[in-house]
Amino acid sequence: MQAKSRFVPVPAFRFAILAGVAALAGCTSKPLDLPSGQDAYAIFPPTEAQAPVREFVLGPSDTISVVVFNEPEVSAPQLRIDVAGNVNLPLVGKMRASGITTEAFGKQIEEKLSGGGYLRQPRVTVNLVDAVSQRVTVDGQVNQPGIYPLTGPTTLLDAIAMSRGTTPIARTNEVAVFRIIDGKQMAAKFDIKAIRRGEQPNPQLQGNDVVVVNFDRLSSSWRDFLQTIPVLTLFSRPFY
Repeated sequence: MQAKSRFVPVPAFRFAILAGVAALAGCTSKPLDLPSGQDAYAIFPPTEAQAPVREFVLGPSDTISVVVFNEPEVSAPQLRIDVAGNVNLPLVGKMRASGITTEAFGKQIEEKLSGGGYLRQPRVTVNLVDAVSQRVTVDGQVNQPGIYPLTGPTTLLDAIAMSRGTTPIARTNEVAVFRIIDGKQMAAKFDIKAIRRGEQPNPQLQGNDVVVVNFDRLSSSWRDFLQTIPVLTLFSRPFY
C-alpha cells in the first residue's frame, strides 16, 4: 500500500479548537492538571499495548486505485470515496469502502465480480492514493504546525517528526494529546524527552488526534477550555 505523504496547512476552522495557541511565547504559568504517567497511558495506550495495524482503514474523501489483473477496462486508477463512504466501480456499481482496509475491500470487489458472473477468478488490488480521512493536527512549539495524514500506525514521536521537530523553546516534557473518546474530549500530557530515551512508552495516535507542544504556556482562554476537559483525576504520579 502506497500513499502520498504530504504536509497540509492548518485551515482557519481548526483554530477554533486551538484558540489561544498564538499567545504561547512570553506566558509563564503553573502547568495544567492533565493526566500523566500511568493515567495518561490509560487514555492513550502505548504502541506495544495495541493490536497491530496492518493496513490503513479507508474513510470518506480518501482516494484509491482499483487494479483488476489483466482487465484494464474494469480497473480504475483513481476513485474518490464519497462523503457517505461509497464508490462507484465499473460493472459492479456502488460499493461501500469506508471502514475497511484496502485488502478487505479488494476481496469484496473480487467476490462481486465473480459472483455476478462478470469475471472468472478475478484478482483485485486496491491501493491508497491519497489519505484524507485519517489525519492528526500538530500545533504549538513545533517547526511546521499543520495537519498530517496517517497512512499507517503513527506514534506521538512520529507526529513530532512529521512537523519537523520541536522549537528550541519547546517544553518537551509536557506535550498534550487530545482525543474524542465516546463523544467526550479527553486529554493527557507526555514527556517526549523521556520517550526518546526509552524511559517511557511511545503512545499510538489515531485519526483526528490533536498534539500541542508546550501547552502550559497557552493563553488564558485556551487554558480555560482545557480545564473543562473530562480527566481521570488530578495527576502527578510518575509512569512505572
